[in-house]
Amino acid sequence: MAQTPRGIRNNNPGNLNFVHQPGAVLEPGPNARFARFPTAEAGLAALRDQLRRYILRDGIDTVAGIIGKWAPPNENNTAAYIRGVAHALGVEPDTRLGPPSPRLLTGLMNAIIRFENGQNPYGPLVARVAGGTSSPTRQGAAS
Repeated sequence: MAQTPRGIRNNNPGNLNFVHQPGAVLEPGPNARFARFPTAEAGLAALRDQLRRYILRDGIDTVAGIIGKWAPPNENNTAAYIRGVAHALGVEPDTRLGPPSPRLLTGLMNAIIRFENGQNPYGPLVARVAGGTSSPTRQGAAS
């Protein structure tokens, strides 16, 4: 039987690095670097908040820009990741995405979860969290 993906085990479907996000702890293990959240909803909220931060704070509003920062080429196949997320959203990699609406965030989150974990077990919870209005967490660094 295949092991559950790390991001799902950690309730961190975006595989955010641990940077003392509220409620998160450092995952256990010898190669620990990712955050572990108490619930899937908390991990999804951290993913949403990081995407909002990239768009609103950093002005990064293309799939190429977001994924280029999220998954740098020194540790990922960033080009394939960008193509996959752009395809899932039905846009070109350099298309400006606009403000972080619930629809946009849901699409980005679903595509990132699938790429990071090879699956997305969260169903409608992603859209519910993406539509949340809570303010972004203090800080979070993506993988």
